[in-house]
Parts: sequence; C-alpha cells; structure tokens
Amino acid sequence: MLKYFLFILTFFYFNTLGAMDKPYHHIYKNGKLFAFQNPEGGPKRNPNFKWNWKVFSEEKKKLKINYPPEHVIDKKNVLENLEKFKSDSYVMWLDHASFIIKLGDTTIITDPVFEKNYGPLWFGPKKYIDSPLTLKELPEINLFMLTHNHYDHMSIRTIKNFPNKNSKVVIPLKLGKYFTRNGYRKDNVKEMDWFDRVKINDDITITMLPAQHWSKRWIWGDGDTDRSLWGSFLIEYNGKKIFFACDTGPAPFYKSLGEKYGPIDLGFGNIGAYNFYPIIDVKDKSVFHANPEELLSLMKDLKVKKVVGMHWGTAILSLEPIWEPPVRFKAKAEKAGYKKDDAIIFKIGEIKKLDDLIN
Repeated sequence: MLKYFLFILTFFYFNTLGAMDKPYHHIYKNGKLFAFQNPEGGPKRNPNFKWNWKVFSEEKKKLKINYPPEHVIDKKNVLENLEKFKSDSYVMWLDHASFIIKLGDTTIITDPVFEKNYGPLWFGPKKYIDSPLTLKELPEINLFMLTHNHYDHMSIRTIKNFPNKNSKVVIPLKLGKYFTRNGYRKDNVKEMDWFDRVKINDDITITMLPAQHWSKRWIWGDGDTDRSLWGSFLIEYNGKKIFFACDTGPAPFYKSLGEKYGPIDLGFGNIGAYNFYPIIDVKDKSVFHANPEELLSLMKDLKVKKVVGMHWGTAILSLEPIWEPPVRFKAKAEKAGYKKDDAIIFKIGEIKKLDDLIN
C-alpha cells in the first residue's frame, strides 16, 4: 500500500513540475507535446471565422495581374550577376519569401519553393512569375533555413529534389521528418524551439524567435493545425545581425524582443497577403500577416535599422492589388521613423551586396 501511495505521489509531482516548466507556447495532450500557440497577449483569430472559397475566388478574379517589366530581372543578367558577385557577401531575391543570403563562405537559402504553384500537386495559387533560377542553377547552398510549413514556404518537392542534401538545415520543431525522410543527414537537421541558439560555424550563429503565425498542411479539416512550430531567425555574422521573419502579424512581444536582441542591422518581413475583405469584415487587417505599415512598426519595435519587404509580387494569396504592398511600404516608411531608402524593395532575381544594404 505504501509503495502504491509513493508511486502516485511521485507521478503527480513530476507531472505537476513538468506542467509548471513547460513554455506557454507548448500545448500538451496525454503528457506529450501535441501542438503550439502564439505568445501570450497577442491577437486572436475570431473562433467563428470560416473561410469561404467561393467568395475568395470571385473577388480574386477582379484583381489584375499587371506589374512593370522591371519587376523581374532578365535571366541572362541574373546568371551574370551570380558569377560577378560570387566572391562577395550578398542578398538575392528569388521570389516571395525565398532569398539567397551569402555571408562569407556560407550561402543560405530561405523558404524555397521552386514549383509553379503553392500547394499539393497542381492545387493552390499559381505563381504569375517564374523563379529566376532553377534548382540546378543554384549556387552551392550550405544552410537551408525554413520558417514554417505553409505551402508558400515549404515544398516537399523542392526538399526532395534539392541539389545539396549535405547542407545544414535549421527548422522549427516537428519539421525534421520532411528532411530526414528525403536523404538529408540527421546530424545536419536541427529542429529549433523559440529562443534556441545554434552555432553554424565560426562566423554564424542563429537564434530562433517567436512570430505571430500558425501552421497547417492539410487542405481540408483541422487535423494538423498548429502541430508544428513556426518561427523567425536572427542571424549573427561577424558582429552584424540579420532578422529573417516568419510570416507574422503585429504583436506586443516584438518590443521585448527588440530590448533583448536589438539593435538589428537588417530585417526581412512580410508586406503582402493582408487583405481578406469581404471574407472578413475588416479591410487590410490580418491576425497572421502584417500590412506594410504594421510591418514597419514591428520592425521599429525590434530596433531594426533597415527593412526588406518580402512576401509579395509572386502569386495572389489575398485580395489587395498586387502592386499595392511595395508602394505602401515605401510611402509609409518615413511616418514609421525610417528613411525612404531604408525600406528596401528588391526586384525578382536582383542581387545587392551586403555592405551596400547594412552600411
């Protein structure tokens, strides 16, 4: 009887201790990590909200896919510039949230999707521009950096067909299986929780930070909603700091992150996919995607000195005019406390030297 009592006492003690120690953003079920949630105090999605594909499709047809020809760099020039800058540190925009960031001898790729649509097989939004490079034309990538599992950021086909599976991989919790099942070395695949810090090499250290977002792969139903984590990355390189944001809505925690990790030399953040009116009854507002003004504000909270606007100009994911995000981003920079030139817009395929961006 005494042994049974001690067993019950020990069981409740350790389970209570575990509950006290677990991070707020971890959700447990039957004693196991089951799902994730956004930091405490952030905005919440309306629990009564229901997506309406019919309304979205009808409104989407009203949008015109018209952009200036200079939005996309000619393929010949892209390849020439890759060769020209191969010895430099640089940033290149592939499309949407996909960049090549070369820091010394380390070349990083972010959220690459090389297919012509965002979704399984032929489903999902189609890109209205082509990627400036094919997988085979990529420079040698040393680090694959992935922020979350949405189809416009994570492609199983790209992961499977990626040319350098010896590259290191940094990803949020619960996404490692997509890489280890497709030929990546397990010891190179690093799943990270918020505030985890990993040393990539002698020059680069990466910290994963919170974002106001969510995760989901299933098209129908909510069976996998928030089962994997999402997060932004702070890259520290030779005394410089670069913040690469996961998709995020505005949230109060960015001020505390700025106090702890700022100042930051360069930030990348989403400026598109914020307008879902009339599916929701408010224009230009999304719990999970900041509009251009909100992105500038949260970057200011983070103490970011210069901001690159991304997550636009590639596919129709929401209902704002396709050329509105960069125009608003530049126009509102000064009101947010930035110089207009510090709100940076890339062309598809454009390369900018790192020294020109952060000095």
